[in-house]
Amino acid sequence: MSDIIHLLPDSVANQIAAGEVIQRPASVIKELVENAIDAQASEINVLVTDAGKTCIQVIDNGKGMSETDARLSFERHATSKIKEAADLFALHTMGFRGEALASIAAVAEVELKTRMEGDELGTRIVIAGSKVESQEAVSCPKGSNFSVKNLFFNVPARRKFLKANSTELSNILAEFERIALVHPDVAFYLYSNDSELFNLPVTTLRQRIMAVFGKKLNQQLLSLEVDTTLVKISGFIAKPETARKKGSHQYFFVNGRYMRHPYFHKAVMEAYEHLIPAGEQISYFVYFDVDPANIDVNIHPTKTEIKFENEQAIWQILSAAVKESLGRFNAIPTIDFDTEDMPDIPVFTQQRPIEAPQVHYNSDFNPFKSTASYGGGSSSSARNVDWEALYAGVEKASRMNAGSQDDQEPQAEESWSIPSMAESEESGEVMPSEVQASQSATGLYASAPSVEKGVQHLQFKGRFILTSVKSGLMLIDQHRAHLCVLYERYMNQIRQKKGAAQGVLFPEIITLPASEAAVLESIMEDLSFIGFELTPLGGGSYAINGVPSGIDGLNPIEVVQNMVHTAMEKGSDVKEEVQSMLALTLARAAAIVYGQVLTNDEMASLVDNLFACPSPNYTPDGRTVLTTIKEEDIEKMFAK
Repeated sequence: MSDIIHLLPDSVANQIAAGEVIQRPASVIKELVENAIDAQASEINVLVTDAGKTCIQVIDNGKGMSETDARLSFERHATSKIKEAADLFALHTMGFRGEALASIAAVAEVELKTRMEGDELGTRIVIAGSKVESQEAVSCPKGSNFSVKNLFFNVPARRKFLKANSTELSNILAEFERIALVHPDVAFYLYSNDSELFNLPVTTLRQRIMAVFGKKLNQQLLSLEVDTTLVKISGFIAKPETARKKGSHQYFFVNGRYMRHPYFHKAVMEAYEHLIPAGEQISYFVYFDVDPANIDVNIHPTKTEIKFENEQAIWQILSAAVKESLGRFNAIPTIDFDTEDMPDIPVFTQQRPIEAPQVHYNSDFNPFKSTASYGGGSSSSARNVDWEALYAGVEKASRMNAGSQDDQEPQAEESWSIPSMAESEESGEVMPSEVQASQSATGLYASAPSVEKGVQHLQFKGRFILTSVKSGLMLIDQHRAHLCVLYERYMNQIRQKKGAAQGVLFPEIITLPASEAAVLESIMEDLSFIGFELTPLGGGSYAINGVPSGIDGLNPIEVVQNMVHTAMEKGSDVKEEVQSMLALTLARAAAIVYGQVLTNDEMASLVDNLFACPSPNYTPDGRTVLTTIKEEDIEKMFAK
């Protein structure tokens, strides 16, 4: 039997290694920028064309390389960082395995120009698909200049799976931000298609965070600082009132390296327990400084997952540090005693007997039933007010409305109703603006076909609509039903490119980080089809001049931010999926809330519009809209 095991050619082995290290253009930028930092560069320029698919250029003013080192750097496992296995546990550099340049050269056309400070001439090397095409001496500035063109030109299957330019650019910006946030002592500049996206001079850590994510964040951050023999933790955490469901900036860094760590994330979030609503997140920028011998950074090809030797102890230190920071800056509720009105606390002595304090009160005083005379005027009886009836169900309704976007189940048993517009006019009461805005979302009912005369609908606990059908009794979730109706409306507007927009009296200004602004640009056209009118102002700022009709009472800035964050999470490049996501996000925000009272005509129109939808049984995200209790099942309940 002949031998079947053989060694792979270097070109094939390099492509396999590239599959682990180089996944997209952002991976190339990460490796090249980290190499520049290891070369002690104080200024790094990154230039990308077509989101890195056509060209990526990274220029630094670091130490540069000699002619021999420049050639050897493209060989697999060629590194200046380690010499023996023990060095893996004493790492102070970003890269160390020596696979980055070999992997990049295996799947792209690479040109390197580099020169050391003491040399008169530098070296130029051109490599394509792991093959050296030329090497010569050239005149060039000190440092290194990498140009990576036609990524995955020789691996068409890999290139086919690259996302749209907007998505790839968003990934590049996210990777760039992670590196810039941990090296404020290095100046970074990023250009996309000759347009400057980042200009980050050398500065302090707090100012670097502001430069990346906006100055507004400055008022939201609290300092974090703790130094122990096991770990040194520094950075910033956000105030509890800045919590939100999406779009929080959450970063962990260890020894200057970005990492993901769900266990430590839980430590931070548990410190905010009872301070922020359930399901919401806060921003944090936490930097760990530990002995390299106590961590292992070699458990993942991209080195974003790091194993700690003393995870549980560091968890406790981190949790205590966050709680201390919240308390030190009065970010948590406290009892504040007025020093001038402090009660007199007697000094305890052994001889003095212990006596319980005496409480004096008027047992005849009742503010609701007694009469009172003020300023010598005539006395009159106070009206009896049924306070319990007045406030019945308020707590339950507010809790349901807070969770309506996520279709959280109401947990209280008492129902609460908001008076309809007609009832408010008859009683002479003025409805709150948020209630009017909520009821305006049902404006589509006016043009909907009327239901058959005599058919009545029942609203149960401000959430469900009960209606009679041939087979029995149908229960419809009013919020989800309206969500389906609005979703179909917005999708039709996008398909027909006829979004109904209404201008705003005072335009709202929204400012986004570069990574989010790139995503907004990719969905801008679809937003206009829905009814948003946004005007770029430069620097990641946009003016919201128009909003879709029917979303009165909603904050347009929050709605746009929510759409951008959802688009970032989905990462979808299929046009139809992006449009569906936008329509669903807006429908969730505009749908009627739980606890809103509907008239019989409104309920009938909602039901008619629901059954005009292609899929009335389920929401676009798969939640149940209606269910039916069969007539025979009802009869069985009364069989005895």
